[in-house]
Amino acid sequence: MSSRQCLSNERGATLLEVPFALLWVLLVIFGLTESGRLMLAYTTLAEAARAGTRYAIVHGNYRTGGGVDGPSGPGNTANVEAAVKKVTTAAGLPATKITVYDTGTEPMYLDGTNNIGGRVRVKVSYPFTSVLPLLAPFSVTIGGTSEGIICY
Repeated sequence: MSSRQCLSNERGATLLEVPFALLWVLLVIFGLTESGRLMLAYTTLAEAARAGTRYAIVHGNYRTGGGVDGPSGPGNTANVEAAVKKVTTAAGLPATKITVYDTGTEPMYLDGTNNIGGRVRVKVSYPFTSVLPLLAPFSVTIGGTSEGIICY
């Protein structure tokens, strides 16, 4: 059998193989993109929990006066939540989907007060959904937690 005859038997094989290879390449590209979005959301939530804790430990019960770029007054759950949502919206996460755990079985102020020496824990969560239509029904809740002791 001549080499010319072998090549004629394989005509159209590339047309069949390219879509399969392209499928894998696109899967890797979109997977990396979604992984990057997930990590951005996770690190944003961790930073938001730290910002809320930082606000709570610096703005204890005795704090008066206003802040330059955020909520003012003593540290309470509403002001801590506002500080958390400010960080998350700056990173592009919608504030309406951010949940700050401060009620229910786990209070934000662990000792029941926001006086100096009291412990504070801020938990933040967000339901992460994919932008890909195929993966949109599958969502995962991610979050961050931070703790501190009120010092002012």
